[in-house]
Amino acid sequence: MPGENLDSIILRIGAGDMSALAGLYREIAAPVYSYSLSVLKNSADAEDVLSEVILGVQRGAAGYKSLGKPMAWIMTAVKNACLMKLRDQKRLDPAPPEDLGFISSPGMPVEDRAALKICFEELSGQEREVIVLHAVAGLKHREISKLLGLKLSAVLSRYNRAIKKLKNKLECGETEDSI
Repeated sequence: MPGENLDSIILRIGAGDMSALAGLYREIAAPVYSYSLSVLKNSADAEDVLSEVILGVQRGAAGYKSLGKPMAWIMTAVKNACLMKLRDQKRLDPAPPEDLGFISSPGMPVEDRAALKICFEELSGQEREVIVLHAVAGLKHREISKLLGLKLSAVLSRYNRAIKKLKNKLECGETEDSI
């Protein structure tokens, strides 16, 4: 249903309405895929995590208790799925992104695609993680802090440092490191 919120979609799935899975996918695909890709650096792995998380939400929906923060609940599952995938593959230092497919999404404005491309190329993994969780997944800094197990000040510092780098890159075409 258009305009339906994520809480009600999860509750519908929990009640056995499998038609609500399409709404779930629409609501979470971009942030889940983006975050997974920022961590795993591999589009196939990011797609696997997206599928795992959708199935996990479907399995857990019957016991879901709405606390008003469904995206935080989902992103916790995404983080855990990414960590499990890294552990399973024993990848300590993943290769650079092979595919930034979500950036070429036809519905995404050109300016957003350019900013995301810069984000993936110029920011450290930690900075990229905080930016994606805040800007794409829509989590608040406190939620990111809890999700990543970091102090709020560390999250804010990473976010502000990343924003400065992006702003500098967009304005001057350079990063802080190249100045």
